[in-house]
Amino acid sequence: MTGERAVAGTVTKAAASVPEPAPGVPAARGGDTAPRGTADSLRFAVVGDSFSEGVGDRVGGSWRGWAALLAEGLTDGGRGTAFLNLAVSGALSADVADEQAPRALAFRPHLASVVVGVNDTLRHTFDIALLARHLDRVCADLDALGAVLLTACLPDPGRMLGLPPPLARPLARRQRSVNAVVHALSDRYGAVHLHLADPAWTEDRTLWSADRLHPGERGHRAVAAGFHRLLAARGLTHGAPPSTEPAQPPPTRTEALLWLATAGTGWVLRRSRDLLPQLLLLAGAELRHWVDGTGTAPLDARADDALTAALAATMGR
Repeated sequence: MTGERAVAGTVTKAAASVPEPAPGVPAARGGDTAPRGTADSLRFAVVGDSFSEGVGDRVGGSWRGWAALLAEGLTDGGRGTAFLNLAVSGALSADVADEQAPRALAFRPHLASVVVGVNDTLRHTFDIALLARHLDRVCADLDALGAVLLTACLPDPGRMLGLPPPLARPLARRQRSVNAVVHALSDRYGAVHLHLADPAWTEDRTLWSADRLHPGERGHRAVAAGFHRLLAARGLTHGAPPSTEPAQPPPTRTEALLWLATAGTGWVLRRSRDLLPQLLLLAGAELRHWVDGTGTAPLDARADDALTAALAATMGR
């Protein structure tokens, strides 16, 4: 499978034109001072969680990731990009809205990536209406500056981890709701949207790191190339597309199993303190409905009702 196929996406509305950048400056990451550029520099800000931080694509002792790869190809020749990556592993939608977005707004970006929500699905406090409000506020504020938004829908973690159906289904419902909110907001704000929840993405294990939750180098390159293609289709990028060929081989099955037995155990335990008790209750509800012969229909309907109410409240404002 090629990276191009894996990251099929759409531009939902005509995006605003991005000013031609002047000579660029070094990138900055989450805790660093924002990069300095001239008034005409193309400014690219990134908010989100580990997906956008670059986890899974380690270069020189730190995470690189799809956003940095994309930034390298946004402009051509002697022109460059001022790049500010504020994404932090474990971030929730509230963290993005309250902590990352204000810094991104101060940067006054021409392009801004907003991808977050998976960590929300892993919390017992998951509230689709609250998540929708957080994302709408972030997107609205960036859109008001004239920034072109980049968004993506993501696969649910239960499927990627291969959890048993009673445990996986509640997470799948939550992630479907998150993706529905992202699609609605992408339409509202004319975002450049990348579809990353379809089988072309989820079933190609060469795109994933050993943890099964984050893209590996090949996956990050595929995401960068997909966004570049969509931006180029609108005339919003002028540099060469990122290569989809990784410099490092994908993790072997042994490496993946070793991660699950060592680092993976810690990852699960950290989240189990918050999620597992409720997830077990949700799994029990799944099993009770199957025993009663009603299947998942009542639980699906409840999730759909919550999503409908969240979208009505957010999109109706």
